[in-house]
Amino acid sequence: MQYGICNLSVVPLRSTPSDHAELSSQVLYGEHFKVLEKQKYRSRIRLAYDHYEGWIDNKQYLLIEEAVYTSLDKQPPGLCADMVEFITDHNGQLMPVPIGSHVGTAPLLSHSFDGRIQQTGDNKQNLIPTAYLFLNAPHHQGGKTPFGIDAAGLAQMVYKLNGYPLKREAAQQATQGEPLSFIEESEPGDLAFFDDDEGNIVHTGIIMQDNYIIHTDGKVRIDRIDHTGIFNVDTRRHTHKLRVIKKII
Repeated sequence: MQYGICNLSVVPLRSTPSDHAELSSQVLYGEHFKVLEKQKYRSRIRLAYDHYEGWIDNKQYLLIEEAVYTSLDKQPPGLCADMVEFITDHNGQLMPVPIGSHVGTAPLLSHSFDGRIQQTGDNKQNLIPTAYLFLNAPHHQGGKTPFGIDAAGLAQMVYKLNGYPLKREAAQQATQGEPLSFIEESEPGDLAFFDDDEGNIVHTGIIMQDNYIIHTDGKVRIDRIDHTGIFNVDTRRHTHKLRVIKKII
């Protein structure tokens, strides 16, 4: 088994070993992972944080020893707290990194980081203010940064920045937490999940006060939620069918 770490700002994680494959997620600076399979140009990896798998370009990561991987697993990641900050590499060159990057690993890579590191805690009230940081970010399937993010990525990053682990995809996240019977039982920060016509969970959003929800639909936006689903405040119609509400924390 080999182990790796992302030494670049945002690296695509693809569904198959091809530059033309679907972007299934992204690997942010400092994230570490297991290398499950290595081909000539690409490697199939499993991220340590959420165990999500995909294919990454061999030129876009560095190999690390198993002992380093194990050590990183035992310590808090040290996340970038600002929308965009800069890493200084060993040549003194600057590299931008987005919020949520694992900047605590910078010394391991002979890099330096002088920005703010997110102090994670167990205060659920911080979830909505964190979600506001991504407001108006464009939808980008597989994305998880303010420059492009999908619905499940928004939920995962908001929870991650507050110290709570979520899985990567909406259907996976829906297996976490405790279901609620009614919207009225929910609190700000709970997650709502929505399904398609075949009953597959394909969307998620973070519940706010007074029956509002923040989610990604074209962009990160705030809409209304009721027992039917999400009601778009601009088009004045329902856009997503409610399946279940989960209390994660």
